[in-house]
Amino acid sequence: MIYFQKMKQRAIELKRKKDIFILALESSCDETAAAIVRNGREVLSSVISSQIETHQVYGGVVPEIASRKHVEAINEVIHCALKQSDLAKARLDAIAVTFGPGLVGALLVGVSAAKALAYGLSVPLIGVHHIEGHISANYIQHKELEPPFVCLIVSGGHTQIVHVKDYGSYDLVGETMDDAAGEAFDKVARVLGLGYPGGPAVDRIARHGNPNAIHFPRAGIKDRPFDFSFSGLKTAVINYLHHLEQKGETYSTEDVAASFQKAVVDVLVEKTIASANMLKLEKIVVAGGVAANSCLKEGLEESAVKNNMQLFIPPPVLCTDNAAMIGCAGYYCLLQGKISPLSLNAVPYLPLTGRND
Repeated sequence: MIYFQKMKQRAIELKRKKDIFILALESSCDETAAAIVRNGREVLSSVISSQIETHQVYGGVVPEIASRKHVEAINEVIHCALKQSDLAKARLDAIAVTFGPGLVGALLVGVSAAKALAYGLSVPLIGVHHIEGHISANYIQHKELEPPFVCLIVSGGHTQIVHVKDYGSYDLVGETMDDAAGEAFDKVARVLGLGYPGGPAVDRIARHGNPNAIHFPRAGIKDRPFDFSFSGLKTAVINYLHHLEQKGETYSTEDVAASFQKAVVDVLVEKTIASANMLKLEKIVVAGGVAANSCLKEGLEESAVKNNMQLFIPPPVLCTDNAAMIGCAGYYCLLQGKISPLSLNAVPYLPLTGRND
C-alpha cells in the first residue's frame, strides 16, 4: 500500500516532466515484445520475439508452449530494447504491461517481469488493456490523430467496433457474436491447406483468385446492426469444400480464398462505415492483426473516400502484437493517473468497455 501511494504521487509529478520514458512489455499470445517509448508517440526501440515457427506444426498457438517460450525470451527482449534505445534503466519513468485479455499463462510472464522491474526501479506500474494497445498503435503512426473516432478492431481473437470518445474513454458499438474474423481466416486457411497463420496466407493466395466466383453468406443479426457473426460463413466454406470433395469435383483454392475474404471484408467495411455515419464521425481507425489485410484496406479506402471520411491504418509491424503500442497506451494511462498496484494480476477475459445500447 505504501508503495502504491508513493507511485500515485510519482505519477502526478511525472506530468510536469518534459520527457517521459516508458518500458513496455507485451506477452498476451505468441509474441514476446519489449519497447521503449518517449512521450507516448516516439518509439526509441521495439523488439519482438515471434513464436510462429514453433506453433506452425500444430496449426495454431499451444498455450503451454507459448508460456514457456515467453519465459525463455522475456529477459532477452528487455535487454535488447534497452540496448537499442541507448537508455539506462535509471532513466525509465514507468513500466507498462499487457495484463489482459489473452492467454493467462502467457500474460503472467509479462506481468511478473513488469512488477519486478517497477518495484526494483521504484517507478509506477501501468497495467494496459491489450485492445487499448492496438487502438493506440495508430497514435504512433499518425501523430496528428486525436479522438474522437470510430475504431474497427479486427484480429484473431477480437472483432469489435468501438467509439473512441477520448483517451481511455470507449463505448462498444458492435462485436462478434461467435468467431472473430481472424479466427475464421485461420480455420478456413487450415481446411484449404494453407498453414498457419491463416490470415496472411489467405490474403496472399486470394490475390490470384476471383472474389465473385462463389457467393458465401454475409450474416446479419436482428436488432443489432453493428454486430458480427462469422461462424456461419466459416461453416459455409467448409461445407462447400466437403460437398465438392464428396462428388469428386475439383475447386480453385484461389477462388475459394478470394470469395471467402470478400465475404468477411464486405461485412467489416459496411458496418464500420455505417457506425461512423450513425455517430456522425469523420475519422475511421483500424487496429489489430487483420488490419494488415490488403483487401480490407482497399475496401475501407474506397468507402472512406465515398463517404468523405479520413482513414487511419497502422503499418503491418504495428498491426500485429508489439510492445510499442502498449507503451503508447500506458503513457495516456499515466497522464490520467491510472497506475496499478503490485498486486496486478493477469485477466484472460478482460472487457474493454460495456455496451452502450
